[in-house]
Amino acid sequence: MRYLVAGAGGMLGHDLLAALQGRDATGLTRAQLDVTDAEAALAAVEGFDVVINASAYTKVDDAETHEAEAHAINALGAQNLALATAAHGARLIQVSTDYVFDGGATSPYSENEPLAPQSAYGRTKADGERLALAADPEGTRIVRTAWLYGEHGGNFARTMLRLAAERDTVDVVTDQVGQPTWTADLAGQIVRMLDADAPAGIYHGTNSGQASWYEFARAVFELGGYDPDRVKPTESASFVRPAPRPSFSVLGHDAWSAAGMAPLRDWREALAAAFSTGALASP
Repeated sequence: MRYLVAGAGGMLGHDLLAALQGRDATGLTRAQLDVTDAEAALAAVEGFDVVINASAYTKVDDAETHEAEAHAINALGAQNLALATAAHGARLIQVSTDYVFDGGATSPYSENEPLAPQSAYGRTKADGERLALAADPEGTRIVRTAWLYGEHGGNFARTMLRLAAERDTVDVVTDQVGQPTWTADLAGQIVRMLDADAPAGIYHGTNSGQASWYEFARAVFELGGYDPDRVKPTESASFVRPAPRPSFSVLGHDAWSAAGMAPLRDWREALAAAFSTGALASP
């Protein structure tokens, strides 16, 4: 098997290559593969059995005023890779997001929940799902994830550790709930689903359980050796941003069971592992 990771320079891309260590895997950064170029995508995929698309426009707020640019990468880029995998007989893992939902639920979103994105970023990722599935329905697996953190690149957990070293207290919202997800866990799950030849379709790649950003921040402080009581509760109204944030981003995991696989472990266990392995550490 030959594996191609698009977006290999990102946080998830790094961990995907680590999870594929010892296999015939190639990583291409955005500079090396422009997924918005259909001819480049077709040429890059030739000779590979699996393509994992971790390339994305992830600047959620900037996407509100640069939706065309975000759409080119998140939607047309996904379509280009799916057309390429269809042409070459390869499988595609398209990484997507909780932002494809409206964020107003009170119970976990199922994999077949209707899409209702509320932001430009969410719209472009939702279009990417639709276009990839239409271009290569037999070969495409959508893996939605959320609240990612890891060793490589900026993320909430690393920001909290930095602020813990700089400030006496940190205000964090209590009214947004989701699933903190370690990129190393997600990368490992993607490799396992490929090894298991999980059927085409939609999966939710998030760690189990749920937490508010406030609860997540307290856990990061505690595991980082800081007093969690230095994290102070606040509400989203205190942080007005261009793009709306989902209030509820908890995703259901039924598709893993249907494919004969276990979902990702609880987020607290994963966070503890991230610290114990050195993927997260106090500055």
